[in-house]
Amino acid sequence: MRWYVSIGAVLVAGVLAGGDVAGFAAPGTRSQLSHPPSRQLADKGATPSVDVELVLAVDVSYSMDMDELAIQREGYAQAIVSKEFLQALKTGPHGKIAVTYFEWAASTDQKIIIPWRLIDGPETADAVANEIMKTPIRRASRTSISGAINFAMPLFDENPHRGLRRVIDISGDGPNNNGGPVVVARDAALEKGVVINGLPIMVKEPSYSTMDIDNLDAYYEDCVIGGPGSFVVTIKEREKFKEAIRTKLLLEIAGRTPERPVVPVAAREKEPRVNCLIGEKIWQDRWGR
Repeated sequence: MRWYVSIGAVLVAGVLAGGDVAGFAAPGTRSQLSHPPSRQLADKGATPSVDVELVLAVDVSYSMDMDELAIQREGYAQAIVSKEFLQALKTGPHGKIAVTYFEWAASTDQKIIIPWRLIDGPETADAVANEIMKTPIRRASRTSISGAINFAMPLFDENPHRGLRRVIDISGDGPNNNGGPVVVARDAALEKGVVINGLPIMVKEPSYSTMDIDNLDAYYEDCVIGGPGSFVVTIKEREKFKEAIRTKLLLEIAGRTPERPVVPVAAREKEPRVNCLIGEKIWQDRWGR
């Protein structure tokens, strides 16, 4: 089951209230994330020591302007030290998570900003937030979501902390236009039990120069995300940027979906509403390579 999260009024208070929230799926069903199942660990003998292994994969392609990149950085740093985040952290059976943060653009352009770090309270959260903010902001060419997923997968094997769940969190403002097809990378990750969530950024009007598309949220829903309880949080207003990041992180560390406002998205077996190769097609049509 995949979900679409409308940011609007959502601050995920329900996720945090009393440390629990009722699972919500389609009528007559129960969310698969109400009681997240233990995944098969890469190391069969390992015992989970954290609630989630979270990979934050952040777009720094040239279609993101410097202001957006700065807000994005600040959004992640502020979310990690927020009282809501620290309270949500306590709701898991271990009360801690492992997180790594990298920036990506082309299929061969990924840079780890934060290697695997354990967050188990205010001090470790502050340390990670400070690491995020002290790194100079950069931009790079092309957009390879598939490259980001492929880069993220081996990181789990390098993580010294075993989690109950493994999640790749991808933010971006355009479709895949470089590297292999995104659905191939996505499906390979899903086969290994990894959940992919998305943060499509749609704060600018689509333009010829930026490779934006009108329905990036549908593209992310149908072509990028996947796994039990996967969701997208769409940003359509610049002033909602930081709020959206905080919402997404709260949902991921709590392993829940909010009761409202959530609606199920198209089933995987249905045809995607957006051509999953639309980014590659636009690039080919405009630049012929």
